[in-house]
Amino acid sequence: MTLDDALARLEAYIEPGRAEGMANYHKVPRRYLGIANPAINDLTKQWRQTLTVEERVTLARDLWTTDIFEARLAAAKLLTQARIRPDDAVWDLIKSWLPDLDSWAIADHAMMAGQKRLTADPSRIEEVATWTEAQSHWIRRAAMVITLPFAHQNNPKPQEEEIRTRVLGWAEAYVQDPDWFIQKSVAWWLRELSKHDPERVRAFLKANASHMKRFARREASKYLDESFG
Repeated sequence: MTLDDALARLEAYIEPGRAEGMANYHKVPRRYLGIANPAINDLTKQWRQTLTVEERVTLARDLWTTDIFEARLAAAKLLTQARIRPDDAVWDLIKSWLPDLDSWAIADHAMMAGQKRLTADPSRIEEVATWTEAQSHWIRRAAMVITLPFAHQNNPKPQEEEIRTRVLGWAEAYVQDPDWFIQKSVAWWLRELSKHDPERVRAFLKANASHMKRFARREASKYLDESFG
């Protein structure tokens, strides 16, 4: 499938008047087609079923380079699948997108694809660790979002527990950063972890809540029976 074919199929789902509202909502200057997320899901599901891994990587790269909002979402969704073999080219492409991250919606979709590759090969955490030192808050935030699966486990294996501990160490450093998106990423991670290991989140908040923005404290403690707001 060529890029032109993919864009034509996406454009068939344009809803008149929707693009303007999306542009106002996301507030990042780029082209918005005005396509609902379920339509992109349906299209990319079809493409995943019919294209080889190599073809998907090529199409995802081409879609991303258009800088069209829905095309970038489609690029990420094309690669969001648990079992991909081989997946080195997929991982490399996702990493190549990091400097382009500039909005939460695109960043989240890209990192959802990344989550699958990180859980498939947890040794990639060493590369993710370098993101925490990036100047861009979007890349630093990506380190928290891509590791979210490790907050969702009830009985983590030793390697998974090691990653959880490591990410909480990043979070301790992140709470010193007043940037809204960084604070939000820490709160999100803690909120999800609290569903599976509430005592650990309580301990974290007792040690670090004083450095967190009020909204972040409230979100992190949402599912706890103790308020840190």
